[in-house]
Amino acid sequence: MRTAFVTGASGFVGANLVRALLGRGWRVRALVRGAAPSLDGLDVELIRGDVFRPDLAAMMRGCDAVFHLAAAYSLWHRDRETVLRANVAGTRSVLSAARAAGVPRTVHTSSVAAIGVRPDGAQADEAYQSPLNDLVGTYKRSKYLAEREARAAFEAGQDVVIVNPTTPVGPWDAKPTPTGEIIVRFLRGRMPAYVDTGLNLIDVRDVAAGHVLAFERGASGERYILGNENLTLRDLLGRLAAVSGRRAPRIRLPRVVPLVYAALGEHVLARFGVTPDVSLESVRMAKQRMYYTAEKAVHELGLPQSAVTAALADAVTWYRDHGYITRDSSSPEDGWRSLSSRP
Repeated sequence: MRTAFVTGASGFVGANLVRALLGRGWRVRALVRGAAPSLDGLDVELIRGDVFRPDLAAMMRGCDAVFHLAAAYSLWHRDRETVLRANVAGTRSVLSAARAAGVPRTVHTSSVAAIGVRPDGAQADEAYQSPLNDLVGTYKRSKYLAEREARAAFEAGQDVVIVNPTTPVGPWDAKPTPTGEIIVRFLRGRMPAYVDTGLNLIDVRDVAAGHVLAFERGASGERYILGNENLTLRDLLGRLAAVSGRRAPRIRLPRVVPLVYAALGEHVLARFGVTPDVSLESVRMAKQRMYYTAEKAVHELGLPQSAVTAALADAVTWYRDHGYITRDSSSPEDGWRSLSSRP
């Protein structure tokens, strides 16, 4: 029986990956920083701590694979040092520990954020790369730099496969992710308008399967986009309307409106102790169409391409079953904070 060490195991993709591994007969050692309700009831070995544990290599010893999913995500300027340390130095720490522990293969979870977007709005593949300075915000740059750590480890002789998920949707998005926030706000009736942006969506369970397939079939040193369908935000909201019974918003906001709102909050009001609710980076990201093709992963790994609309329906059901729709929210009803996707 194989044993996997999973960092970020209690996160959205991590919780689904743990279930995918258990379903395939793996043992799982799950690294979690605190409480992990998304793993409750699962037959896993919980390891408390973060990716900087001094005994991380000892915890990995005897494992057949390391799946490195742990990452910090924030679009706020104030969090840039935290994001860089967790994503870049954290990746270096995990790769070093896996190497010291003699783990045969590491699957590094990057993101299409590290790839960037094509300026013409066309879909990007694994061969495309935006210059570092063209990547919007600290988070995307940190994922690029983290991927560079993975590539350096490969060039030094370590067996590392890189996966680049797009925007997963489905169950167990407990935090939730920015795309999950779009769904929750929509279901609460707090998404009265949208901006003209686009993103690539994939069932989170296909992303989990893609990680396992990358371990089994991926070529060391290669990157694989784990994605499925490109949609405009308007189309996404239309599909949510179809599966939830709620009405989709009809008002499209001019991009300058959320841009001015975010700039005012982050650069002016924040100085007076007013906590802004829309980051400037999120609005800048929303100006781009984040379209990708997963043809390589489908062809070389056998990446599943489950229906995105069904995944959205499962996400709606999961949020409703877990009480997200009835919760009070102190966020404003404009929904602008969720207009950009994470990838």
